[in-house]
Amino acid sequence: MADPAPASASVSRTDWLSRLLDLVPVRGELELRCSFGAPWRVDEAPAPAGEMPYHVVLAGTALLDDAAGGAPRQLGPGDILLLPGGGAHRLHDGSGAAPSPVRKHRGAAVILQENTGSGARFDMLCGRFVLAPMHDRLLRGYLPPRLVVPAAADPASATATQVAGLVALLRGESVSDSLGARAMLNALSTALFALVLRRASETDAAPDGLLALAGHPRLAPALGAMFADPVHPWTLEALAALCNMSRATAARQFDQHLGRSAADLLADIRMTVAAAELAKPHVSTGAAADAAGYQSEAAFQRAFKTRMGLTPAQWRRQAMGGGEDR
Repeated sequence: MADPAPASASVSRTDWLSRLLDLVPVRGELELRCSFGAPWRVDEAPAPAGEMPYHVVLAGTALLDDAAGGAPRQLGPGDILLLPGGGAHRLHDGSGAAPSPVRKHRGAAVILQENTGSGARFDMLCGRFVLAPMHDRLLRGYLPPRLVVPAAADPASATATQVAGLVALLRGESVSDSLGARAMLNALSTALFALVLRRASETDAAPDGLLALAGHPRLAPALGAMFADPVHPWTLEALAALCNMSRATAARQFDQHLGRSAADLLADIRMTVAAAELAKPHVSTGAAADAAGYQSEAAFQRAFKTRMGLTPAQWRRQAMGGGEDR
């Protein structure tokens, strides 16, 4: 059977990131501002489900220990660390000395942490991005466990300028006692998430996953197509044609940059669409199946249980806070 005609050619220019954040809303919360002199160390335990910690270096340098035991990575002013995997992590000054005692006090908008250390001060903002644990599959599954967006990478780019401007606003509001400072911080923090992912997708060393596809000039059209029209019966041949590649080359490129097949990504996008629909009280399972491109509700139920680990009904109850049937 011939492949159905693809959706409009405009799919290659689709704003996949906005579509993703429509399906999986993220809320930013800036919580701490740290000012440390040496020796200092920050140990963070694993984040709860549905939380992604982040850190923004304002001044000074820090070493981020490698989770695999390799050499630490140095972070400098303007660098942003995002932890989509929510894993435990350690930042420190590199001296190896026991950290100086830390004193906490509440500012007008955030908690301020300072120590009694000496030398040039290390200044950092710390927060988290919050998303519903039931809806984070695409973000956790297709972003790297740790993502560092360096300020030094193409600092003259438009996005780098936007990030620097947003960080400057965060810095100012974190010590502001102006009306609405806390609300401003959280709104700016939410915007930071989208800008960080945009910035990461533009760097030459974009990590594997969605960011690598978005930053690959030949693969980006396929990513845009799947987000623009996930119910379309995309085949690897049709996606390869959008990318001006052979089927075999497209398959190899997806495996290399995404770490899985195009079919896997498409299935997860469809399930995310369905999950978002099921979270709406008045949307039936059949309507959610239609939104995900399934003509058979029974086939949808099987696919949903396989991908998400719950039936659509169980998912709906958990998403609405009703718990799971056992």
